[in-house]
Amino acid sequence: MSLAKFLAWGFVALAGAASSAAADPTVAGFRAFLETVRPEAAADGVSDKTFNKATANLEPDFKLPDLELSSRPKVDNSGQAEFTKTAADYISKPYMEKMATQGRAFFAQHRAALKRIEAASGVDPYILVAIWGRETAYGVYALPHDAIRVLATLAYAGRRKNLFRAEFIAALKMLEVGVPRSDMKSSWAGAVGLTQFMPTEFFKHAADGDGDGKIDIWRSVPDALASAARQLEGKGWVRGAAWGYEVQLGPRSDCALEGPPDERPIADWVKRGFTRANGKPFTAEQATHRAYLMMPAGAYGPAFLAPENFKVIRLYNTSDLYALFVGHLADRIRGGGDFQTPWANFQQPRTQTVHDLQARLKALGYPMDKTDGKIGSNTRKQIGLYQRAAGLKVDCWPSEAVLAHANANAQR
Repeated sequence: MSLAKFLAWGFVALAGAASSAAADPTVAGFRAFLETVRPEAAADGVSDKTFNKATANLEPDFKLPDLELSSRPKVDNSGQAEFTKTAADYISKPYMEKMATQGRAFFAQHRAALKRIEAASGVDPYILVAIWGRETAYGVYALPHDAIRVLATLAYAGRRKNLFRAEFIAALKMLEVGVPRSDMKSSWAGAVGLTQFMPTEFFKHAADGDGDGKIDIWRSVPDALASAARQLEGKGWVRGAAWGYEVQLGPRSDCALEGPPDERPIADWVKRGFTRANGKPFTAEQATHRAYLMMPAGAYGPAFLAPENFKVIRLYNTSDLYALFVGHLADRIRGGGDFQTPWANFQQPRTQTVHDLQARLKALGYPMDKTDGKIGSNTRKQIGLYQRAAGLKVDCWPSEAVLAHANANAQR
């Protein structure tokens, strides 16, 4: 590089750094941002009175996860257990046993309402109880944040601004229609109520489950459960179908078959030698259902065929582990036991390692839609395909060793 080019490059780099620093979110910028939202909120029915009352003295919360701040690492999944714990830790046997015991007591207490909701929606009531347990620890967990502050901050300084802008406006609309501000307690992502509804979902799916003519997802257990059922139904829940099946892989199959792109009828998986881990055969009807292979620990734990209802649960919270937790807890509440295949002893890699491996594989031509440091099915699949091509052990799991091999391969 010539001196002139070097100096020019340095000037651009410094200018870019200065621009980035100048663009860092501030309290003043937050106040200005709120005014840009006012016309959109008004168009959605939010009065100036409601808007002013909700935003008066409102300050951003720059301690939230998922914000674009220069002081934060770009690869940061803090606060998201679904991406920072191994599957074995996230779905630990002692914890699941405790949750199942509590779930059976909860089910018995609310059996009548759950049966009514099942008849109306077709959604498995055990799945609803499992969601309740995961989201609220059966009513013990209290949401710690103010939804208006959270959603406004994420809309202003988050990594998914457009998504949270819509949620912020919907939250303001909730205030407009009479939801008290004191009820707007939320998760760090702005989900409210007993089963943690995003505000846009509240307007689509909130339901009166106890028949009193009102919708109260904060204090009425039947309302919260009916709303969750209506949400799952709206996302495509298949009445009478399972959430998923633990399986044993066929003799010529491996974890690189994982993921929605390889979805096929269960009958085709059976032809490849896949069997249910509990030894039961698939019924003729089950064999017609389409499913994909899901292996949350790669080769280091149980494998599952994930049909439509698994995908529906995943739409409730976009995580393989969340959907697996809910499905497995539902089975345990129903009377089932542990997985047939135990978890191996394996380590959760550093988020940066996962990110760097995603980026390297993408550069090597492996389709990687995200380089976010999160271990999803596509990341596991592409690692497995790389390991196959390189003659390595196929375990579909990110590690420093695989990253080093991919880096060395890129330099050849």
